[in-house]
Amino acid sequence: MTSPSTLLTEALHREGVSDARTDALTIGMYATDAGIYRVPPRAVVFPRHTDEIAATLSVARELGIPITARGAGTSCAGNAVGPGIVIDTARHLGRVLEVDADGAGGGSALVEAGTVHATLQARAREIGLRFGPDPSSHSRCTVGGMIGNNACGNRALGYGRTSDNVIGMDLLTAAGMHLTATTGVAGGRPSLTGDDALVARLTRLADDHLDTVRTKFATFGRQVSGYALEHLAPERGRDIGRMLIGSEGTLAVVTQARVRLVTDPPATSLVVLGFPDIYAAGDVAHLLKGLGAVAAEGIDSRIVDVVRTRRGEHAVPDLPRGAAWMLVEVPGEDAAAAHAAAERVRREIEHTDSLVVTDPAHARALWKIREDGAGLSARSPRDRPAHAGWEDAAVPPARLGDYLRAFDALLEEHDVQGLPYGHFGDGCLHIRLDIDLDAPDATDRYRRFVEDAADLVAAHGGSLSGEHGDGRARSALLPRMYDAETMGLFGSVKRAFDPTNLLNPGILVDPAPVDADIRIPAAHKVTVPLAFGYPEDGGDFSQAVHRCTGVGKCRAAGTSTTVMCPSYLATGEEKDSTRGRARVLQEMLNGSTITGGWSAPEVHDALDLCLSCKGCSSDCPTGVDMATYKSEALHQTYKGKLRPRSHYTLGRLPQMARLAARAPRLVNAMTSLPGLKKLTLPAAGVDPRRSIPSFARTTFRSWARDEGMIASAAQATGTDHPVALFVDSFTDHFSPQVGRTTVALLREAGFTPFVPAESLCCGLTFISTGQLDAARSTLDDAARTLGPVVAAGIPVVGMEPSCTAALRHDLPRLVDSALARQVAGGVRTVAEVLTTAIDEGRWSAPDLAGTEVVAQPHCHQHAVMSWAADEALLARTGATVTRLGGCCGLAGNFGVELGHYEVSVKIAEQQLLPAIDAAGKDAVVLADGFSCQTQIADLSERTGMHLVELLARVSPR
Repeated sequence: MTSPSTLLTEALHREGVSDARTDALTIGMYATDAGIYRVPPRAVVFPRHTDEIAATLSVARELGIPITARGAGTSCAGNAVGPGIVIDTARHLGRVLEVDADGAGGGSALVEAGTVHATLQARAREIGLRFGPDPSSHSRCTVGGMIGNNACGNRALGYGRTSDNVIGMDLLTAAGMHLTATTGVAGGRPSLTGDDALVARLTRLADDHLDTVRTKFATFGRQVSGYALEHLAPERGRDIGRMLIGSEGTLAVVTQARVRLVTDPPATSLVVLGFPDIYAAGDVAHLLKGLGAVAAEGIDSRIVDVVRTRRGEHAVPDLPRGAAWMLVEVPGEDAAAAHAAAERVRREIEHTDSLVVTDPAHARALWKIREDGAGLSARSPRDRPAHAGWEDAAVPPARLGDYLRAFDALLEEHDVQGLPYGHFGDGCLHIRLDIDLDAPDATDRYRRFVEDAADLVAAHGGSLSGEHGDGRARSALLPRMYDAETMGLFGSVKRAFDPTNLLNPGILVDPAPVDADIRIPAAHKVTVPLAFGYPEDGGDFSQAVHRCTGVGKCRAAGTSTTVMCPSYLATGEEKDSTRGRARVLQEMLNGSTITGGWSAPEVHDALDLCLSCKGCSSDCPTGVDMATYKSEALHQTYKGKLRPRSHYTLGRLPQMARLAARAPRLVNAMTSLPGLKKLTLPAAGVDPRRSIPSFARTTFRSWARDEGMIASAAQATGTDHPVALFVDSFTDHFSPQVGRTTVALLREAGFTPFVPAESLCCGLTFISTGQLDAARSTLDDAARTLGPVVAAGIPVVGMEPSCTAALRHDLPRLVDSALARQVAGGVRTVAEVLTTAIDEGRWSAPDLAGTEVVAQPHCHQHAVMSWAADEALLARTGATVTRLGGCCGLAGNFGVELGHYEVSVKIAEQQLLPAIDAAGKDAVVLADGFSCQTQIADLSERTGMHLVELLARVSPR
């Protein structure tokens, strides 16, 4: 008997839908968005053109299956999940079709619904324009999604909401009607064409309820909840097009939109105002629009403290005195005028302290805190998971201070905490709630809180949603904000557009209770012993994978300071994003769509292209660590079982290298001669297109022994500034020249480097292949050997970034002991110890003025140690440095394994290879990671250089 999912897929294919999926992997990933709800769809469609959207609607209409349109899936209120067919427009319908500049002050662009905001902005900048609204998710949210929620962003004070910036839309109704909507029409022309009967019905509804339409809506700028029925009033031109914006996909599906483009002001200035508390900031926020502010964003010490804890002191730039701050951006005709506007703000707004920010890097760091708010606030001040749901309520700005006081009192009354921040100039507050959704009474507690919170917002004349829409989180609460006549009018409008209730049912009209279908209570706890400790999550793997809130930063295009998620950028598939993998692991724990536990094929399909780059552990605002989760999954799957070939070869590389050191010439011949390569490499699970680095004839340890550098901590104590070198397998067997250069450089800087007598390993290749029992034993040996070194106050210096990171990050998570934690805290990079030598006046950085450097920081260094010390050290040399983001694509064993070569190359083509091609012929390609150097050698004519080799090229100044 043919299954319902197969019948649905066949029906979609017959109608011309080329990419329709009903597999458990896809269903599991699309069961949730960035909200707290879980509603598995029956199918997910990835349309390649508008006709496929129409075909999908035709099948849905014929079979009575609901439709939910989805962009990037960043909706915080459960707006982008549904029980029928989910249409993902972001996969293929992301083109900017036209960009026009039509004269002074602005222009327009025609885009497909799945166009990412950042893609539109990049095209608009080419003609000196921009799209005004700028949500914090701008690097991945889609224009269609912004239209669905009437998104706003940080600069809504200056540019307005999405509804203020859309000129027209092409839409499809559930009944199959093609509609064209035009906003802001004049002269009595209809704003909606394609269905005259629908226009007439909406006109009658508005006229029959004209007092409600005129008095219940648009009471302040951020009243987003419900349908924007104020636009149906005759004095507003019966603007059905504008009314449709913010309807959350419940009335029609947007296929294309023409949006307004504007010019940026010639100059802007950022002034940061400090306040004694967040209430004082709220009291004055409403004054800022009158002072010309285009943005007025509020944060307080709660979120700033989280940034410091999670990312270090360097992640929080200078702030004025206070416990709360507003970031206020003001424009000007030139820099002087913008500065004068900032000074006016300082004069006229009562505050504790202030700072006008002139350094662009300083300003970017401040805005980054604000942009990452949705992720950072996923952990509460008491380090508990915090959840969306009551995420973006807004009140009239003049009442914000009083609302903040009452809201904090409500939090205390319900024993709930969160990190508040938001668009204070607009009266909009963002917060996530640390209600323990694992507890037996969690959903009842959640419901009681949001009901009280809705009553509080209504009492302050506010809106349950200020920009994210009502979705599943707030639709059932709308009667606490609107009267019965208004709610009835919402239902009438819904039925006029969608009489069969196919489009996003349960949103705005006829909703389920707010505590229905919450995702986290459905997950099962892991009962088997775990290899990693997950200390940040209380040892709970479920809590660890549910760190992913779905904000989707892993889907963003890479920048010069981010790494994640390299495989998603190469494939564009949700399963290859950090979020997609986290969702699959969540579904594995749920056990309904994905069965089979750790060994489920869907789990390994999702994890296969994870490079274990660790980029997400630092770049994901919620701190998802997919490299660790993948390692755990491989460990649980294969313990006591036969493993893939590469686990025995690449996974045991240190042991193989020690054997190869006995006959390096023979081994090099076997892995380099073309005829032998085709036989030996595939047998080892290695792609034969890869060049395997040559084993050194003399290892670094052998050289160090000949140099008399082998010593114990006791022997090294008393020498001048002793440092212990951690000799990793890569430096030892493949690039011993890096080790020798490191020794020379450290001696030049006044250090006495030595090598412990025991041959140590960080267990990295065991970790990446999930051989965690072996990794734990290896790291335990390393900790016992290095313990006396660290106890003597001697730094342990790593030369290979991935191995250094393993000692810092993985050692204390696999070996639960005070000794392991002490050793991890004593590990340093070469740049860090050289910086100490400079600070103590024992060494000066060499003069590299005139040297062009293209730097590819190793992913693990970026994620675990940060590249800050290296960057500062290079700045002292005077070199011109271009820092790359992203991953090189090789990532240890990933790019070498069979089946990964093409993706590995595509990742290198994101940033690394274009930067190398653009660099001058004399430019230095800086790459400390051995895997990065291997990728560079394989895919370009250049050679990667280690930092110590660059610094040793010239004498110190």
